[in-house]
Amino acid sequence: MTQGTSGDTSDRLYTTEELAAYGRRRDPLADPWVEPAGTGTTQVAAVPAAPGAAAAVGPAAPEAPRRFMTATDFLDRRADEVGFGPATWGWRGWLNRATGGLLKLGMGPSEAEHESLRRTLQRDFDGPRTIAFINPKGGAAKTTGVLAAGYTFGTVRGGGVVAWDNNETRGTLGIRGTRSSHRNTTRELLEDLERFSDVYQSRIGDLGAFVRSQGDAHFDVLASDERPDVTGTIRADDYVAVHKLLERFYRILLIDTGNNMRAENWLAAAESADLLVVTSTVREDTGYSGLWMLDALQDAGYADVKHKTITVLSDPSPKVDDKLAADLVDVYEQRTRAVYRVPYDPALVAGSVVPYAELSKATRRSWLRACAGMAEAL
Repeated sequence: MTQGTSGDTSDRLYTTEELAAYGRRRDPLADPWVEPAGTGTTQVAAVPAAPGAAAAVGPAAPEAPRRFMTATDFLDRRADEVGFGPATWGWRGWLNRATGGLLKLGMGPSEAEHESLRRTLQRDFDGPRTIAFINPKGGAAKTTGVLAAGYTFGTVRGGGVVAWDNNETRGTLGIRGTRSSHRNTTRELLEDLERFSDVYQSRIGDLGAFVRSQGDAHFDVLASDERPDVTGTIRADDYVAVHKLLERFYRILLIDTGNNMRAENWLAAAESADLLVVTSTVREDTGYSGLWMLDALQDAGYADVKHKTITVLSDPSPKVDDKLAADLVDVYEQRTRAVYRVPYDPALVAGSVVPYAELSKATRRSWLRACAGMAEAL
């Protein structure tokens, strides 16, 4: 094949830097450091030598590897350039609708941030991910946090999410989630685990006899034991068996933990988690409990606790102690990779089934930020 002229790049090999510059559509005339297309040389700024200094002589630096721009490079560049589209919120959205599409005003800052958070949450993972919600104190908003995160991940990602109450005895996730026609729980699943041993024959539909669909929230709930006549507890081996099964059928596993961090299944959940979420209300005792737990995990030798953990602070009432809230944010920012605040929401305080459709806009927005932070950490 004949090599083209300087303007013909059909057979030209590109350096990594050239591909990046091409993808950014940089103007070579505005940036003297960028090689003009087709020259095949790199411009280097001249640096005057110090007076009396001898010129250094050495081997020439190796050339950067060169390759063709592939079809995948082309599609990746196109995907990176996709915008958010016209506005649908506020006055910009109103004008776009009122003119029948003749105007296509771009999104304002709030709507653009919202779409950016959604894209972050929708990113692909190279395997299932486990997120454990932890705090050894009761009333730390673990269960409501798991359900709110399940709603957020489920609706934004479109399913493939399960919330599991990994309590050693009895938890409340099953009664806070949407009811089902069956009352099966983790205990019944363990008793019937043999039916899922054949990975080629078992189906996700078979799990419908044990998990509880959350309807329009697009995630499932696996409740903890609810039978009063059972005295046994969930052990580490039980956790591992159920966790392996759920990983086969779900992309995101949200684990609601109990209050006994010395329990076998609690430790197993912390060990298997790709991300830990410390939940706390803006209360001194609840905040202290979470910090004590982080101290205990650090002392027990858990590696990289800070970068494996984020914090979600929930307001327990319409009015909270602002000084205490600031102190908790400050200390948890030192101990975990990020802190997210969630406002008080009256829809969550009754202790009954969480009405997902009644969550306030502020609550949904806060959990979208928090879950996007989880996705980034994963």
